[in-house]
Amino acid sequence: MKCISCNSTFDIDQNLIVCPKCGGLLEIINEKEIDIKRLKGKGVWRYKDFIPGNYKKIVSLNEGNTPLIKSRKFENLYFKFEGLNPTGSFKDRGMTIAISSAATLGYKIVVAASTGNTAASASAYSARAGLKTILFLPKGKVAKGKLFQSILHGAHIVEINGNFDEALDKVKKLFNKNKDVYPVNSFNPWRLEGQKTIAFEIFEEIGNPDFVIVPTGNAGNIYAIWKGFKELEKSGLIEKIPKMIAVQSSGSSPIADYIIGKKKKIEFVENPETIATAIRIGKPVNYMKAIKAIEDSNGYAIKVDDKEIIEGQKELAREEGIGVEPASASTIAAYHKLLNNGYLNKYDKGVLILTGHALKDPNILFEEDSYSISSNDIEVFINKLKI
Repeated sequence: MKCISCNSTFDIDQNLIVCPKCGGLLEIINEKEIDIKRLKGKGVWRYKDFIPGNYKKIVSLNEGNTPLIKSRKFENLYFKFEGLNPTGSFKDRGMTIAISSAATLGYKIVVAASTGNTAASASAYSARAGLKTILFLPKGKVAKGKLFQSILHGAHIVEINGNFDEALDKVKKLFNKNKDVYPVNSFNPWRLEGQKTIAFEIFEEIGNPDFVIVPTGNAGNIYAIWKGFKELEKSGLIEKIPKMIAVQSSGSSPIADYIIGKKKKIEFVENPETIATAIRIGKPVNYMKAIKAIEDSNGYAIKVDDKEIIEGQKELAREEGIGVEPASASTIAAYHKLLNNGYLNKYDKGVLILTGHALKDPNILFEEDSYSISSNDIEVFINKLKI
C-alpha cells in the first residue's frame, strides 16, 4: 500500500483506510498477474484472486456482470450499463468489497456520506451482512428514489443543512473520533478494488478500447477503472491503457477545470449545482487519483451543462433503449462534444460508463407536458407517426 500524498509505503493491511502518517489517500498495489484463463464464476468475485485482502465473510448480491451494450447509432461505441447492478448503480461493485471487509474485520456499524447511490448501496449490503448503517445526507438534495432505497433497507439517516462535501467532512470526523464505525466512501481504497472490475469485464468482452468516458463526481470510479486497465497492462494482456476521460457538469467541474485549464492547482467549487445529483460534488476526495489516471492514460476531461445532460438522457432512452439517471447521460453529451471538437473520431472504439439506472431519479422529465396525448386525438396522432 502506498500513500498518494507522502509516498509512505505499508504492507497490505485491511485495517488501513487512510495513511497512518499523514492521513492521505492510500493506493493498494496488486502484485499478482492476471490470468484470465483460470477465472471461474461471474461478477465482481470472479476476480477475487486479483483483489488484495482476506475476505472470510463475503457479502454479495451478485453484483457485476453488467451488460456491455453496442450502440445502435455509433458503430464503435459501447455502453457499460452499471444501472443493472442490484441497487441500480456501479456503487455495488465497491460495496461488496467494502462491506465484506467490514464484516471480516468484525465491525458492526458502517458510515457513509452520499448524494444517493452510495447510501442506497451501503444500506442494502449492510442489511445483507447484518450490520447497521449511518448515513449523512444533504437535506433536500438526494433524489427520492435513492432516499427511498436507504429508508427501505433500514439505514439511520442524518440530514445535514449543507452539501455532499460537508456531509463527507462529518463522516471523516466521526471515523477519526470513533474507530467502531467503518467508512465506506471512496476514500476507502478497498471499495475501489471492487470498482476496478469494470475494466476487467470490458476487456473480457471486447478487448482493449481506445477510450473510456466516466461521469466524475467524487472521482473514485475513473481511478478504479484506470487501475483495472493498469493491472491488465502489467500482466501483459494489453499494450496500452485506454484514454480515461472524465466528464463533469459545468456547475460542478473542479477536475475538468484543472485539466482543461492546465492549472497548477485544483480549485474546488464551494456550492456545486447541477441536475445530475450523483456528480454534484465540488471537492472530490479522490481528485489526486483521478488526475493521475487521466494523465497516465493520456486522457482528458470535459464539461457539459444541464441542458446537454437532459438531451443525452432522452437520446439514450429514445434512440438506444437505455434508461439512465442524469449523471450517466453526461457521457453521451461528452461523446458528442469530443467528436465535434476532433478529440475523438467515429472509428475510435470506446465505452461510456452508464453509472446509474433511470429509476434512481425519475422526476426530471415529468416537467415536460409532451409525453401525454388526448384519447380523442389518437387517430390523428397515429397518422402523424406514419409520416
